[in-house]
Amino acid sequence: RRVGDLNSRVSADITAIQDVFTTTLAELLRQIIIIVGGILALLYFSVTLTLLMLATLPVMIIAAILFGRFIRKLSKRTQDQVAESNTIVQETLTGIISVKSFANEAWEVVRYLNSIKDIRSLAMRGAIWRGAFASFIILFIFGAITLVIFKGAELMMEGGLASEHFFTFLLMTGLVAGSIGGIAAQFSALQRGLGAIESLMELMEESREEVVTRDDQAYPALQLRGDVSFEDVHFHYANRADVNVLTGVNLRIEPGKRVALVGPSGAGKSTIASLLQRFHDATAGVIKVDGQPLDQYDLTGYRKRIAFVPQEVILFGGDIRSNIAYGKTDASDAAIRSAAAQANALAFIESFPDGFATVVGERGVQLSGGQRQRIAIARAILRDPDILILDEATSALDASSEKEVQLALDALMKDRSSLIIAHRLSTIKNADQIAVLSEGTILEIGTHDTLIAGGGAYKKLVENQEFDLA
Repeated sequence: RRVGDLNSRVSADITAIQDVFTTTLAELLRQIIIIVGGILALLYFSVTLTLLMLATLPVMIIAAILFGRFIRKLSKRTQDQVAESNTIVQETLTGIISVKSFANEAWEVVRYLNSIKDIRSLAMRGAIWRGAFASFIILFIFGAITLVIFKGAELMMEGGLASEHFFTFLLMTGLVAGSIGGIAAQFSALQRGLGAIESLMELMEESREEVVTRDDQAYPALQLRGDVSFEDVHFHYANRADVNVLTGVNLRIEPGKRVALVGPSGAGKSTIASLLQRFHDATAGVIKVDGQPLDQYDLTGYRKRIAFVPQEVILFGGDIRSNIAYGKTDASDAAIRSAAAQANALAFIESFPDGFATVVGERGVQLSGGQRQRIAIARAILRDPDILILDEATSALDASSEKEVQLALDALMKDRSSLIIAHRLSTIKNADQIAVLSEGTILEIGTHDTLIAGGGAYKKLVENQEFDLA
């Protein structure tokens, strides 16, 4: 599911459900109480006329059941279309730089208007059907009242019903009929709420990770040596089972050692990093940490011992301090400051008027790419992990900053198992092992010197200037 769709489920659908439980059910309960009380009063005045009136209810109940099924499906389609329109807005705002750079504002406006037109069409269709149902109920009620009037007049002529009782019966019948007519609108609103509940239940039934989601939940405090091994690992995405991303990967990261992954784009480097963090599970083979299969670890406890610095850093919209502290939420100001200094971030942070209280903006847009990268590195340093994953962690830095940050990363990686994805030779050549990937398969593995001497794929990558030699 896309982010905009999930946002719509959390906002629009929950609002619809809230309306059902706060307004619709209360109104529905009021109408039911009036109807039940009114019917009991009608039975007191005339059992015959009351039974005659109630005889018409099965027809309305059948019509309500058929209408309810239809309007629920229609409401669900409308809510799905609302989610689609919200997705368009979310993606457009997220990618606003691309929209502007390609001058596609008009195209995005047309795309959104078309989605809105679909919503309007579905909403109008639902309104027409709800109006038709309400009209049917009202006409049927008037027909029932007319039938009651004729039968009541007949009973009065036969002496079976006193005139004052008959007029009282008609007044009570009008009250009951009004409540039954009001139920039509509440029933429609209830069906819309049920459609929203179905959408949310579909979301709730999706497979989920077994992670800690509450502060009061306990998880084991792990201490890992960092002995990582990939044993004949295969992987493909669920929606592309015919395309293998990884095929027969065998890789070992010894405790405290650094292993670099190199290869062309799409070779599977970032996928290996994702599998190590259990964002996905291998489709075949096994990944072990300290000799234990990865899926046997408590997921929250395991991830607490990992730090990940991605190629594309996305910061939260708070201040710099909270973004660094995300690596360890209970860290002291002194620890946060120390982590920023080690990541070569302290100088630019203190150059801001608000220092660590500087708001970074949506997704960190107020900072440059290099500044965001150093905030992410500071976050990893603060984490003090057992396993470190760097995915192009220094890619956005200039040469001088990269040199200083590399020293900080070298200190951070000391005595920690580290998986490094990089294109800069200065980052790769100091690794204990370098694995060359191509099309999801490891072609060769060894140190920088042995791979160069071997004259294989790694040497060709270097000779073809696939690496930044800075």
